[in-house]
Amino acid sequence: MAILFATDEWAKALQIELNGSDAYQKAAAKWEGDFYFVVEKGPGVPEDVYMYLDLWHGEARDAYLEKDASAQKPAFTLRAPLEIWKGVLDKKIDPIRGIMTRQLQLKGNMMKLMQAPKAATELVESAVRVDTEWPA
Repeated sequence: MAILFATDEWAKALQIELNGSDAYQKAAAKWEGDFYFVVEKGPGVPEDVYMYLDLWHGEARDAYLEKDASAQKPAFTLRAPLEIWKGVLDKKIDPIRGIMTRQLQLKGNMMKLMQAPKAATELVESAVRVDTEWPA
């Protein structure tokens, strides 16, 4: 059953996928850092949506929709409009290339992120496995 993107249920489904992925756990074994994945207000998205993901040494320790953007101070914030997130999950936009071309806006230590490209790839692979329904 498809899960609506940019919801608490979707974030938790991603957490389950990450924690069930040997490839992600291996690729992210040395990764330390949490994220806000921000879906910007636009068509189908009445206000900015903040999905919080706590990643630590190959484990997704927590994932949820954060109603109060100031509640967390994640190491990284990655923001984009819905159409760009859809492009990432459809594998039409590589996340690292998307950051470099500013389709995805990154706030955080770019050098740290660039040291873990395989972890980023495996995170996207896990997200692709979530049966996703897109907001209209």
